[in-house]
Amino acid sequence: MCELFGLSADRKVNINKELRDFYSHAPDNPNGWGIYYNDGGPDFFFKENRRADRSENLKNIISEKINARNAISHIRYATIGYDLMDNTHPFRGTDLSGREWIFAHNGTIFEGDILREYYPRQKGETDSERVFLYMLDRMNTLIREKGGPLDEEERFAILEDMVALLSPKNKLNLLIYDGDILYAHNNCKDSLYIREQKDNVIISTKPLCSGRWEPAPFTRLFSYMDGQRQRTGASHGQEYVPDPESIKALYLMYSHL
Repeated sequence: MCELFGLSADRKVNINKELRDFYSHAPDNPNGWGIYYNDGGPDFFFKENRRADRSENLKNIISEKINARNAISHIRYATIGYDLMDNTHPFRGTDLSGREWIFAHNGTIFEGDILREYYPRQKGETDSERVFLYMLDRMNTLIREKGGPLDEEERFAILEDMVALLSPKNKLNLLIYDGDILYAHNNCKDSLYIREQKDNVIISTKPLCSGRWEPAPFTRLFSYMDGQRQRTGASHGQEYVPDPESIKALYLMYSHL
């Protein structure tokens, strides 16, 4: 069910080795790939609805040095939606204050009535995009009420409330970047790891390359800025445990059988 990669650093960090390792998992996640990163200059954003290790575009991208301060990447295993560009992660959007958000999801939404209103608005077919649209709406509602941009505490509070609301019965592993802060959340055991170093942190679905990897904080939102932990929220206690029958029912529903 997809894999996630994220970076937060206080200086440019070369991540070619980690990305090559990450994208080598493409045979198990064959339905698309995408990458966002910045290095202090123009942001780089590219995604493609094809298997990563068969992409000439990706081969060209990682043949060059990638020195980044922030990054999010995703390789997709489709549970909902076809191999279309609009179903490929990360998703990108801007709130009413002009802040750009990057969003990637590893998981499936089984129970999500609150997301139904986003079916007509989404460009693709995925439950992940509906979560992203819901997140932007939550941000925009408070921006309107406040009459201006949200501060770090307000943005974290909205995301913390969102993951607590959507986690019951759903796998909600997320990486989110708001132009300043990298947020992460996971509620499925052994499905997200962190490698913290002096000046950077890498977050990945599976440990990559060398270094000391530890399980990420569980059933709680946490965030990094410039490679340093900013906030760790309270645990909502909603662990996702895979249920084969629920997965089968979802497949049947979306295959119209």
